[in-house]
Amino acid sequence: MELLKGHITLLTSADNVADARLHRLSNAILRNGLTIDIWALGNSTDAPSGATFHQAPGGKGKIARVIRDLKLPFKATGEVVIVVAPDLIPLTYFVTRLRRQKMVADVHEDYVQLLQDRGWAKGLIGALAKFIAKSATYFAAKADLTTVADVQVPPFSARNRMVIKNLPDASLITQSGELDAKPRAIYIGDVRKSRGLQQMLEVAELSPAWTFDIVGNVSDSDAEFVNNWKKYSTASSRVNFHGRLAPKDSWKFAKGAWVGLTLLEATPAFIQAVPSKLYEYGAAGLATISTPLPRCIELIKQSGGGQIAATSIEISGLLNSWANDQDSLLMMRQKALSWSQEVLNSEAQYVGFASAIRSLTTLPR
Repeated sequence: MELLKGHITLLTSADNVADARLHRLSNAILRNGLTIDIWALGNSTDAPSGATFHQAPGGKGKIARVIRDLKLPFKATGEVVIVVAPDLIPLTYFVTRLRRQKMVADVHEDYVQLLQDRGWAKGLIGALAKFIAKSATYFAAKADLTTVADVQVPPFSARNRMVIKNLPDASLITQSGELDAKPRAIYIGDVRKSRGLQQMLEVAELSPAWTFDIVGNVSDSDAEFVNNWKKYSTASSRVNFHGRLAPKDSWKFAKGAWVGLTLLEATPAFIQAVPSKLYEYGAAGLATISTPLPRCIELIKQSGGGQIAATSIEISGLLNSWANDQDSLLMMRQKALSWSQEVLNSEAQYVGFASAIRSLTTLPR
């Protein structure tokens, strides 16, 4: 197979092409003058503009994912192959060595710790998943380039490690601008209990003046809870679930919104994490309410662009006070936007990432 000069292939057996990190990385590559094709789940309409999309075979089941893990490494036609699903990393490592391709392992979470947040990861299945996670981390460290989503994400002793935080891509973000006439809060991301789903719905019931837009895929484990809540909650008419959308479409809900929510639970995977939403809400000019995780506390204190609250009563108390008095909220929103513009050097980070990718090709730097 002849490799395409200056071409990048991105492979994932698990992620939807609407995934926000996938868009941010792809956009950086495209802006550097490289070409990219993407093998992922989802629809071509949700792919990054300018990328070539291939729908990965199979459905959502575990067997289908295993089949993708076995097939996709052989689909890559790029000089450089970026892998963003942990179970796809080991085989792709060996295939790229045989084909003389360069491999980039993008590790966006601590895979071993994340399993503690998954109810299915118990017994024999849990042991197998842990083995795969550890294997993925091991082979990610041997890649030509290992990108990690934050400083606390392993592997730490990789051959060539680069921290690429989930900093906002301005081309994807819609500015909040002038407040809607009625108070509105948004959440954009993975929708599950550990990411604050149930707490958001409790807050909605305690905040009668507010409406809520929740953008993202509801996890299978939480779908029944959400359906029951919609049927019986008195707040259901004020909470809109929009499902998974491409990043640009997701952030359109920021226009006119007052506040962004990031209510992560203190799970092993999240305790040292910085939710990408905290960066993105700031870039959109939204104030943020966050649960008291250590690094969220640190960044909100640094930016002045939000408030920390632990309980649903505390969160609703903030929302209800802002519905009646906007002055402090408007000040926080301005501080969040200024902090994003002055401190979050997104452009430099993504230029550095794209340059590192280009250096792995045969094109001149």
